[in-house]
Amino acid sequence: MCASRRLSVILALGLGACSGPAETSPDAEDAVAFVDGKTDDSGYSECELETAVAHLNDPATTADGLRSDGLHSRAARNLMEHRDGADGVFGTDDDDLFDDILEVDDVYYVGPAAIRQLVAIVADLCVAPTDSSVEVFLSPQPKEASHLARAVELIDGATRSIDVAMYSFRDSDIEDALGRAIDRGIRVRLILEKANEDRTDPEGSLSAGLEDAGMDVRYVNKIMHHKFMLVDGPQDAADQATESVLMTGSANWSNSAATRYDENTLVFTNHPELALRYQREFDLVWGHSRDFVWGDFEQVFTTPVEEDAIESADQADLEALFTSANFRTYESSRYGWTFSRERGNAEVADRLVELIDGASDRILIASGHLRSRPVAEALLRKVQENPTMDVRVYLDAQEFLSEWYHGEQVADREACLAEAEGSAARTEDCLDYGFLYAYELVQAGVDVRFKYYSYRWHYSYAVQMHHKYLIIDDQLVTGSYNLSANAEYDTLENVVVLRGLRFATVVDRYAANFATLWETGRAEGLYDDLMADVLEGTDSFPIVFDSMALTWDEVDALKNAMRDACSEINAEDFRNHPERHYTCNPAN
Repeated sequence: MCASRRLSVILALGLGACSGPAETSPDAEDAVAFVDGKTDDSGYSECELETAVAHLNDPATTADGLRSDGLHSRAARNLMEHRDGADGVFGTDDDDLFDDILEVDDVYYVGPAAIRQLVAIVADLCVAPTDSSVEVFLSPQPKEASHLARAVELIDGATRSIDVAMYSFRDSDIEDALGRAIDRGIRVRLILEKANEDRTDPEGSLSAGLEDAGMDVRYVNKIMHHKFMLVDGPQDAADQATESVLMTGSANWSNSAATRYDENTLVFTNHPELALRYQREFDLVWGHSRDFVWGDFEQVFTTPVEEDAIESADQADLEALFTSANFRTYESSRYGWTFSRERGNAEVADRLVELIDGASDRILIASGHLRSRPVAEALLRKVQENPTMDVRVYLDAQEFLSEWYHGEQVADREACLAEAEGSAARTEDCLDYGFLYAYELVQAGVDVRFKYYSYRWHYSYAVQMHHKYLIIDDQLVTGSYNLSANAEYDTLENVVVLRGLRFATVVDRYAANFATLWETGRAEGLYDDLMADVLEGTDSFPIVFDSMALTWDEVDALKNAMRDACSEINAEDFRNHPERHYTCNPAN
């Protein structure tokens, strides 16, 4: 068996048999595979190059393992020496992880032969299954390679219908593509969160413009947080599901979601069970939505998706969950259709707890928020039960809270519970809402890091960690769902759960993404450099800065150092208008 730990799908399939160590070094000392830094005409796919980099950054990859898998000896040794730094040990402060394939190509004795051998090691991870297709889009990346560009392609390829449920829609290219679909006679329906806002002042709004172009737009009374599109869905017959394409994930239709934030989007082709489930979800929400009341549209009648059709298309290696299961619906004579919370239901949180409780190997979470009591309690149980398990949580900077603030929220919760005594519903709300669990997890020994990029958070400059995915053993859970009571009980959300050999390549792509996120800015020494600037105490220092993955202790120390060095940082204008202040000057 190969010495290196190949990605799990290769081991499971028995692929990638070992070749003996390469005895010669076919690349010259200064050989390069990519002339002038261009990779787009190399003949390798983006997936192959990204996965090769992720494999080199994998803690389990070693020089011996690379040689056993067929990489020539000089390249294997030099690549690992570059990655592990001067001390030769991975996981220490002098590590220099590879940012991209061009940094790999810069290493001595890494040239065309080594790149070819590296790609051969991982190439089978980038071959889509023959019976279905799943595409993965990970942001940030150039817009032309993002989920936005893919959405335009899918819309332009529609032949019957397009159903969109989208929280934030700000992309003009997609708007234009939808207009072209209308011109071709495609039926387009949109449920938008923005329509709820636009209805109060419709003139010139996005929703009115879409209706003027021939698209029916609606809204709901709950937060419509879905981010999915179904192209040529099974609106008229279940057998249409084999022709459907589903796009879903964490990313909105905005430039920031494509080029600034950490996001993920999946595109499923020929997955009839998912197509049927998402068609049923869209039709449920559409049927209980409220009319934007701008253009005139005939009522759309679609054939209901029956449970037996879903059961006949059932795939044991995937699930789809929707928070709509937590609501009842009724029609108000004054306001129209209404979604109202059905207490006792927690469709997504309950399943997440089951998966966490059943974990035996690893739990990796990349989430903008962690405010779900059931999920937090499940994580605490797991680390108590198995302290050596790989449990890591990566959160956005918004989730950091100091020891003092944690004490305040504990006191607030106790006061809430005392006031709610005797009311089960109010007690439940006290326990479920408004509590940030990051500090509690850190104190219990959970490995937590924050994507930290500013002393004080503000949406105008935040480069958010907006993922919402969990890797539990060899299962992936991802979608629009934030880990919070608000997502469970007040918002329309969706998640997919993928497992098994058919989706192993997808899970591995997400695991590689998590490994990269976990080390953000650390190999570059960004934290030490910024702390040095702050402690020097003479010149102004940045309070909005390049992103870093920091522990709770590191964030706490940095914030304290900044406060001590520049008292103005907590002045009224700094607090009320953080978007005006990117630096702090100790001399002021």
